[in-house]
Amino acid sequence: MPMEDWKYDPAHDLGLPTSQRLRSLKRESGLVDSLARLGLRGLVRLYLSTWHRLRIEGRSLLPKRPPFVLIANHTSHLDAVLLASALPARLRDQVLPLAAGDTFFETQVLAAFAAFVMNALPMWRRNCGRHALEQLRERLIQEPCAYILFPEGTRSRDGKLGAFRSGLGMIVAGTPAPVVPCLLIGAFEALAPGRRWPRPARVRLRIGQPLRFDQVENTRQGWNLIAATAREAVAALAPLENKKG
Repeated sequence: MPMEDWKYDPAHDLGLPTSQRLRSLKRESGLVDSLARLGLRGLVRLYLSTWHRLRIEGRSLLPKRPPFVLIANHTSHLDAVLLASALPARLRDQVLPLAAGDTFFETQVLAAFAAFVMNALPMWRRNCGRHALEQLRERLIQEPCAYILFPEGTRSRDGKLGAFRSGLGMIVAGTPAPVVPCLLIGAFEALAPGRRWPRPARVRLRIGQPLRFDQVENTRQGWNLIAATAREAVAALAPLENKKG
């Protein structure tokens, strides 16, 4: 059986100054980062299970390996942590939440927390152009990795589901990466925008059937179709007694 040629592939963020590495879409996890996330994972899950009595429904629907994208409604700064808690520990370095750069990466301290603890990548809402989304699309497939993404683009101020933006479509249109719709119930009550500290509200995470857009063209029309389809899938996960479009 012939052996494959060995190929040295250096980290894509090699040589970047720390301040640039924290904010780079090419940032990769190092040993210290990985150990830090492993150590905190147990504490976070204990906090979520006791303070918020987190219940996860549909965990078996999650893909076993990347690439894939988890999406959900966005009402709280707890949302990315809640979604990540549903995934197995072996994926901790491959799952990358896409976080608002103007919130989590403005200062060095916040950027270090977002990068090293959450493993987040920055999305600059004021100037997130197509080049950045193409970088994310390329990394999703070639690495491969998984993203946690909130297609509304910002937290809901009233707890209701808003319109989905086309960025999700720009990342996944025409790719084999499934999109997994999720719905967070109770996160708004736990930590609504404007609150500094979370309340002990019960939170439920519902996971839906993965969506595939490999046959959708990577065009504006395709992106809008993906946004509308994904929003419908998230909205459909709401309990019958409180569906609110």
